[in-house]
Amino acid sequence: MSRTRTGPTTASSAHRAEHRARADYTGGVYGSMLAASVVIGAGSLGSFPRTELVVLLLLTGVVFWIAHVHAHLFGARLAQRALDRRVVLDVCRDEWPIVNAAVPPAAAVAVSPLLSLDVRGTLWLALCVAVAGQVGWSVAAARSAGASRRLVAATASVNLVLGLLIISFKIVLKH
Repeated sequence: MSRTRTGPTTASSAHRAEHRARADYTGGVYGSMLAASVVIGAGSLGSFPRTELVVLLLLTGVVFWIAHVHAHLFGARLAQRALDRRVVLDVCRDEWPIVNAAVPPAAAVAVSPLLSLDVRGTLWLALCVAVAGQVGWSVAAARSAGASRRLVAATASVNLVLGLLIISFKIVLKH
């Protein structure tokens, strides 16, 4: 006798599958740009201890995640939609890539002593990792949306140019 699952578990699984299929990676692109900006800001203040930069990157990601969750939930409330637990959790999950994007640059800072990098080298490594993340998130978004290879290449190129623009700010700031 075979048993098929029905009810909340199946509906929940279907909801999660649908959610993954329409995942929006905008938060990852945004979070990567934010992390790059944090690195540049930290570098412009002079010598910055690695632990403080790791914490600053992660906490900035969390604060912006909270701000985005609040803005979306407030917007939903303005649209007269009821806010239940599922809506709140979905918004939290949708915006989590902002925090995820801060992790690779923070990890780069954390491992920089193993690479014998000084503070300047550490900042450059973290900045390059953030820009690579920005390009990676944009490619993931395009691929998830079913974009053609040409469109995937175009979005990667646009995000690379934006990342190089951020890097040029660092050069102008002489770091």
